[in-house]
Amino acid sequence: MTRADTALPLAARDAVYEDELPGLGRLRLVVITPEADADLIYSWVREERARFWGMGALSRDEVRDIYSFLDGLDTHHGYLMVIGGRPVGIFQTYQPLQDPVGEVYPARLEDTGMHLLLAPAERPVQNFTPILVSGLIRFLLSDPSKDRVVAEPDARNSKAISRLVGCGFETGPTVQLAEKEAQLVFLTRDRFESRQAG
Repeated sequence: MTRADTALPLAARDAVYEDELPGLGRLRLVVITPEADADLIYSWVREERARFWGMGALSRDEVRDIYSFLDGLDTHHGYLMVIGGRPVGIFQTYQPLQDPVGEVYPARLEDTGMHLLLAPAERPVQNFTPILVSGLIRFLLSDPSKDRVVAEPDARNSKAISRLVGCGFETGPTVQLAEKEAQLVFLTRDRFESRQAG
């Protein structure tokens, strides 16, 4: 029995959210099972393309332990993004007021935070990121108490920042966090809904 056999396969796990994404298929957000998913996540975070995720130097068990810690929090959550039955990356959510980022900008109770790591693509799909991010934002804003999404990519990660801006986020200040200099970006509910309507 392998480590991955200790939990249900992705297709059999309950999704916390599902959304039909135009041109991509059905998005399912599945809660990360730290032990079962550690090999997969470890294979992603070790790649050079994931250097800004900050886990490249960690062992497989250290990666698992981080997600075990995350799994025990009420304010932070980790999901595998699954499209068409295939895992396509990691989506993490958090409450900025309960996170170090909330100490470096005027965080509000109505804010919700996100981290996104895309897995290596087997083949490029046109407009993959904006279509996926729209689905993720719909999930975050399905909580009526939230009206603004916050992300804080590494300030050196110009590709991630430009992707988020292309999805409607507006840049805020650059801030210093313990592990990185981060570029804050924000997307309000009103801006998101007006872009969706347009």
